[in-house]
Amino acid sequence: MTADSAASLTPEQLALAFEQFARASDALTRSYEALQARARMLSERLEVLLQALPAGVLVLDAQDRVVQANRAAKALWPGLEPEGRAWAELAATLRPTDTPQEVELPVPDGSVRRLDLSRADLAAHGGRLLLLHDVTEAHRLRQAMERNLRLAAMGEMVAALAHQLRTPLAAAMLYVGNLAAAELPPERRAQLAERAQERLRHLERLIGDMLLFARGESGARGPVALEPLARETLHALEPLAAAKHARLEGAFEPLAGAWVHGDAKALAGALTNLLENALQAIPEGGTVRLKGEREGDRARLIVSDEGPGIAADTLERIFEPFFTTRSEGTGLGLAIARGVARAHGGDIEAFSRPGEGSRFVLSLPLSPPPMEDA
Repeated sequence: MTADSAASLTPEQLALAFEQFARASDALTRSYEALQARARMLSERLEVLLQALPAGVLVLDAQDRVVQANRAAKALWPGLEPEGRAWAELAATLRPTDTPQEVELPVPDGSVRRLDLSRADLAAHGGRLLLLHDVTEAHRLRQAMERNLRLAAMGEMVAALAHQLRTPLAAAMLYVGNLAAAELPPERRAQLAERAQERLRHLERLIGDMLLFARGESGARGPVALEPLARETLHALEPLAAAKHARLEGAFEPLAGAWVHGDAKALAGALTNLLENALQAIPEGGTVRLKGEREGDRARLIVSDEGPGIAADTLERIFEPFFTTRSEGTGLGLAIARGVARAHGGDIEAFSRPGEGSRFVLSLPLSPPPMEDA
């Protein structure tokens, strides 16, 4: 309405217009007050819900400072008020674990809490939301279950172990007994001594593998770069390949900059086992390939060979302790390798068909690269 049109209105029309404006203004005010009341109610409900959550919640601003922390989050750091602090200061109290997304938090009573740490970006504010869920009890139960499974496996293998130990021991005793014959020619004596030593070495290897399987993977852990680990492991097996006139081929480029948290010696041992099995499977002059891949937050080391392949019924059992198709095998190598992979949050899978070679895939969860010292 222009000034000229307003001036042309009668007093009654102006009064009606102002009355309509006042009613519209009152309606807008009531709507705004209702929205404010609903916003307050939702905010109160959200605050109650936030404080009632059993998991710790931290809200970070764009500068990674904690602007809000619920009761559970504050309880994780008693005596250290999280709000207003830089997240880096709190993160410094956390220790990485072998499980992706899980960290450890030492507490004043000397115990250690295990936390599942997940993150979500807050696009509207440029900050982040951190959720810290206490999984200490779940982790303890998982460890107990793994111990029970290992004990069950140990119980099942006792009979097989007795048979495995008896055979080389009986052979060694037979050879040593024959050495006592006075009329034995020197050449035959040397031959029997060598055979006895061979059986004893087999017995020693069997016992060593059994102890390694029973103990599980428990070495010192730290950041492990996968590309040099794969390259060095393949290089270490070149003499074994040369003795069989075989070729070792590697493609590690996708693993550049890929890190895992774990025991480098145990991981190299698991990979060595896969490569040695592949070399034993191929004919003289064959090829074994080691290929690295990255997929999301996981890395894969793929060992493939040109051997005769594995039948389906055998493939189902190759990771069983003491199962072997070789007369000189202990049947524990693949069981140990899979145990190492699973102890690092990964696994080993086997794919094979008769006449088409075999492929073993060692998968591992990736971890952030180590922070460089300032």
